[in-house]
Amino acid sequence: MSDIGFEHIFDIDIGVGSFHRVGLGPWGRRGIACVTGGTVSGPGIKGTILPGTGGDWAMVGADGNLALDVRLTIETDDNALIYMRYHGFMTGPKDVLRALNKGEAIDPSAYYFRTAPVFETGPGRYDWLNRIVAVGIGESRPQGPLYHVYRML
Repeated sequence: MSDIGFEHIFDIDIGVGSFHRVGLGPWGRRGIACVTGGTVSGPGIKGTILPGTGGDWAMVGADGNLALDVRLTIETDDNALIYMRYHGFMTGPKDVLRALNKGEAIDPSAYYFRTAPVFETGPGRYDWLNRIVAVGIGESRPQGPLYHVYRML
């Protein structure tokens, strides 16, 4: 089997606005966060997140771990639209998760925050995104997450 490699494709800094607590359901505590905008910057993709085109349908389990279900739209600097959706997890020691929930700054090495982005876009410069496997490595911040996104080679 060949070695698996990764290529950095961009960082995405996501702004998060209002958070709506749906409450405790059969699978945990559901909350919905509005994506307010943000920036995308990388070697081949630069742009912004279109406000009002996304959100995070998050679930906090009984164990305190967070499951993400995010959708958003990127507009590149050359006016292409890229739909991005991802599932992922943020987990770690209970005291670290409590501190993150309070909005405290915590070193990202203290918790596990990973996503699996999937992209959709039309023909042209970015259509290669339609056919890749990607992983995002996240940092939780009070203003919203920052992800470093890589394409699996």
